[in-house]
Amino acid sequence: MNLTHISWRQLAAAALLSLAATAAAQAQSSQDLLQVYAQARTADPRLAQAQALRGVQQESAAQARAALLPQWNLELAASRQPGGAHQQQLSSRISQALFDLSRLREWDAESRLLSAEDAQLQAAEQALCARVASAYFGVLSAQAALRNAQANEAAFAAQVGQAQKRFEAGLSAAVDVEQARTYHQLSRGSSLQAQEALEDARAALAEITGQAPADLQGLSPALQAQPPQPASREAWVEQALRQNPALRAEALRLQASEDRMAASRAAHLPSLSLGLDSQRLQGAAVPAALAGRNEHTVALRLNIPLLAGGATQAQSRRAVHQRDAQREQLEQARRALQRETQAQYQAVLLSAQLLDSTAAAVQAANEALAATRAGQALGTRSMTDLLLAIQSQTAAQGAHEQARHRHVLATVLLQQAAGQLNEASLAQVNQLLQPRAGAAEGSP
Repeated sequence: MNLTHISWRQLAAAALLSLAATAAAQAQSSQDLLQVYAQARTADPRLAQAQALRGVQQESAAQARAALLPQWNLELAASRQPGGAHQQQLSSRISQALFDLSRLREWDAESRLLSAEDAQLQAAEQALCARVASAYFGVLSAQAALRNAQANEAAFAAQVGQAQKRFEAGLSAAVDVEQARTYHQLSRGSSLQAQEALEDARAALAEITGQAPADLQGLSPALQAQPPQPASREAWVEQALRQNPALRAEALRLQASEDRMAASRAAHLPSLSLGLDSQRLQGAAVPAALAGRNEHTVALRLNIPLLAGGATQAQSRRAVHQRDAQREQLEQARRALQRETQAQYQAVLLSAQLLDSTAAAVQAANEALAATRAGQALGTRSMTDLLLAIQSQTAAQGAHEQARHRHVLATVLLQQAAGQLNEASLAQVNQLLQPRAGAAEGSP
């Protein structure tokens, strides 16, 4: 008996350990926002494209700078005269630009464009943070919608069974059964649509990360609405105009277009360079006094452009038009950023209010459903009243879940507009997440 008692205790302890291990495995299999962002950072093609474009511009700036550095060319020429005598000529030319304003301004333009690509890369990194957060909470919202739709369907299915029993007992009419079935079938359609929306949301997240998402951690029930800080909309707009990297990239491109315009105008100006030319002749056709001798010439060359068929003037006019187009593009980006910042600021405020109102709606819907169930048991409420109360409760719960996700996402998008969004911002959002109890991988 004692041995049997010990064995049962061991079995119970083993069962508890197994349950704990299963729960730990489920918690490890669920992904949080930072883990999804880490996947996206290594696999997102948009960020990789921005990095590649930055590399392209870096090499363009290096090429523009190379035109101002020493140039060295070697040339070997061989010729044969009619009598059969041959000649080889080895020439070397080293040149260094001393004054070439056009090339100098061109280098300035390429350097500013490199700074613009640096800012554009920062904007792409912030956009990745926003896209990951949007896709992440898109999945959470779709999961919540599916859970509510399935709960609605289950509740209506239960009402179908109850209505059938009441009809068979002679306590209700057949119309109550048919009405319950109607609501149940409509809720099944809603569940199918919610399942389709969830699959699309998961595909949108996989498009960024390059792999199917695992089970995602959800928002903590203790989420509290946080108003934007600072509380002034004008302060957010001012900060966005000053710090937004995409707008800064457009401003740098405008400066680069002005440098290009100055470079095209400087093409009319003389340029000055220093050169060292060397030459060595060999062969039967070369006089003995010159054969094998190295001749060196140091030259100071002044190049004065006189006529290029109108190409220089056309290039200058084109640079002016490009500058004007970039200036208007910058103004358009500035106005769009102002509007986006104001919209996201307002979205944070409204979502905070919506969070409170939907929470109150859930509480009221729960109380109304409980009262309706009690009234139906007493005969003072109809089946229609009960079905509508169930529908109102699930609608209120779904609206509250959507409001919670919307509030967090609006805060993230406001930070992006203001140029503040980064991995640390996602880490703050990540602290609001927690694994869902009993959630399996891929479950709603």
